[in-house]
Amino acid sequence: MTDAIDIRLFPARSDNFGVLVHVPRTGATISIDAPEEAPILAALDAAGWRLTHILTTHHHGDHVEANEALKSRFGAKIVGPAGERDRIPGIDRAVAGGERIEVGGLAFEVIDVPGHTLGHVAYHAPEAKALFAGDALFSLGCGRIFEGTPEMLWASLQRLRALPDDTMLYCGHEYTATNARFASEVDPANLMLHERIREVEGLRTAGRPTIPVELGREKLTNPFLRADDPDLAAAFGMTGAEPAAIFTALRQKRDRF
Repeated sequence: MTDAIDIRLFPARSDNFGVLVHVPRTGATISIDAPEEAPILAALDAAGWRLTHILTTHHHGDHVEANEALKSRFGAKIVGPAGERDRIPGIDRAVAGGERIEVGGLAFEVIDVPGHTLGHVAYHAPEAKALFAGDALFSLGCGRIFEGTPEMLWASLQRLRALPDDTMLYCGHEYTATNARFASEVDPANLMLHERIREVEGLRTAGRPTIPVELGREKLTNPFLRADDPDLAAAFGMTGAEPAAIFTALRQKRDRF
């Protein structure tokens, strides 16, 4: 048996991702969110794992739908954001940004990332070099703002951007192809972005997921992580503007895209 953390990604619902994180030294298996019971059960069965925990990023139904069913079936412990504890079905433990927690023998740093929802959190597992960002950050994009403000989400993304470049980003949805078309429109001269777009096109043609992806690549290609980059500001026609204003304009344009 290897001690390496095993992460399995699989599709759920129409465009969600399910993620299982297995910790061999303890036998624990953690589901990142619980978008749909059947695909999670199939992934567990294929791997021969038993679910022990669910880490919830935020309260939206497509992330918590299977919480209670999985808890009933496996006795899984559910961890979720303190700011949304009343909206997380079956929650056992509430956590907040700045906490370092151990789940199934694996350490996670909890990061507050409000904007998409007010209590949204992300989970960073340094040992696994993995970031589970839910709907706060997508490859080449970011979450739509339902409950927070653009300034709030921009601050959240800066916290995620501060993580090491070799961190692998796992997000809640397969939105990368659409995000790529938008990114190319607002940042047309970015050669690294064009390289990523070609990769995304190849992956989608082959029916493969576009994540995980290195956070370092996102820092160079995702316009929503670059609202304070003068090159992006110039490409977007907002040279000299405050980063928060650029981010707000980007998000508003993406909403209409």
